[in-house]
Amino acid sequence: MKKYRILVTIIAFVTVFNFVFGQENKKPNIIYIMSDDHASHAISAYNGIYKDVAPTPNIDRLANEGMLLSNTFCTNSICGPSRAAILTGKYSHQNSFYKNEGGDPFDGSQETFPKILQKEGYATAVIGKWHLWSEPTGFDYFKYHTLNGEQGSYWNPVYNDNGEKVQEKGYATNLTGDFALDWLENKRDKTKPFMLMFQFKAPHRPWYPDEKYKELFEGIEMPYPETFNDDYKTRELTAGKTMMTIENHLANKDLKITPPEGLSPEEYQKWLRIGDKGEHVSPSDTLKGKALKKWKYQKYIKDYLACIRSVDDNIGRLLKYLDEAGLSESTIVVYTADQGFYLGDHGWYDKRFMYEQSLRMPFIIRYPGKIEANQKNDDINLNIDFAPTILDMAGVETPKEMQGKSFASNLMGEKEKCWRDAMYYHYYEYPKWHNVQPHYGIRTDRYKLIHFYYDIDVWELYDLKEDPNELTNLYGNEDKKGLIKKLKRKLFKLQKEYGDDISLEEMREATRKGMIKY
Repeated sequence: MKKYRILVTIIAFVTVFNFVFGQENKKPNIIYIMSDDHASHAISAYNGIYKDVAPTPNIDRLANEGMLLSNTFCTNSICGPSRAAILTGKYSHQNSFYKNEGGDPFDGSQETFPKILQKEGYATAVIGKWHLWSEPTGFDYFKYHTLNGEQGSYWNPVYNDNGEKVQEKGYATNLTGDFALDWLENKRDKTKPFMLMFQFKAPHRPWYPDEKYKELFEGIEMPYPETFNDDYKTRELTAGKTMMTIENHLANKDLKITPPEGLSPEEYQKWLRIGDKGEHVSPSDTLKGKALKKWKYQKYIKDYLACIRSVDDNIGRLLKYLDEAGLSESTIVVYTADQGFYLGDHGWYDKRFMYEQSLRMPFIIRYPGKIEANQKNDDINLNIDFAPTILDMAGVETPKEMQGKSFASNLMGEKEKCWRDAMYYHYYEYPKWHNVQPHYGIRTDRYKLIHFYYDIDVWELYDLKEDPNELTNLYGNEDKKGLIKKLKRKLFKLQKEYGDDISLEEMREATRKGMIKY
């Protein structure tokens, strides 16, 4: 009897020990939410010009209950390359995915953070947008968009559902929400921690809102950015040569203009694209000039923000599910986008340039008990840092091949003394789409130096303290020679550190490979 009591005591002790210390050491669940082309200044928590007229309460909830990062930047501001950098923790020239079109498919044999987490016992899934031209690896389950060059379609989208082609009925943003919740509740192995990449097509072009939100901003005049009427002085060969202006490069499809009657299917498809190359597009014969430019902006920004409303709704659904399932406390939730976007800034839509609105990514993270609520962080972080950070927070070692570094300690309030003081950027895709010259550059906390090199040789320098809108190129100023020399030394040092210290001709070759011209 005595031996029996001792055995019971030991079992009870082991049970309590495992419960207390096992809970403490249990790996966190991870939900990585990423939208497409969602500019940080279109999230009300970032306090942009749309915060009152188009709030994002559910994304804001994550910021209120976690941390908002204000200086998170992408290394190549375009959808596929940014996604490849996020997965691998490596720059485009290292992961070999340079551009959306004309390059090689993503090499899924290389190491990625989902693959590592899967090996570490995580149940893994990616649902929504993938856009890397090869089948996902490192996931127990995937369901991703396949139409329109893997951009997906807003209505009745076609998916690759674990290798099977499936067409679904409905609005893509809501369907992505449905499929994510279904995986969490019904499809995952609940004996394992999970990592879900929950990725929306929205608010990518052509900005089709859900039916219930088509008239969401009817009767409201949206505010205009400070640089809406930028004239591109001192930047004529770079900013001045783009084909992504709201005034001249939005197409009939973007603006939802009613087509003429009697078009054949082929004629209709061509008609939809009119405007891309600068053709005159207007809803009437009388609407012209500045009034037409304003009308186009209002149509564009209202549709864009209405698409975001559905994204926010579905994040709300997810957070409600986590609360009701008792998973909120044990789950890291990240919200970000694949890059920033121009919302009329400099008179543009789209991204690509190293200028602030497309360079900066939203990044908000919540992890109750580990990250204090309502925190802000202005460290310079990069999308190549996401993989090491997620792995670090899961207690997993980062592979040496990853070029990013974990900022997990910064999130926890244990700021590293030698954190990044500058970031390196490199963009390649040219001329299609949007005629943005390939360029590389460096950004510090105050200055930005950019070199446009493909078929021009133009340098630009901006003082972000004195000129936050980047309207005045200071590169030719005599009194900036010392500063330029210092920044170039730092730039070349980063190029060497990241293995991008090759010749301009070798850089041009990455652009030429599979080049698609207008």
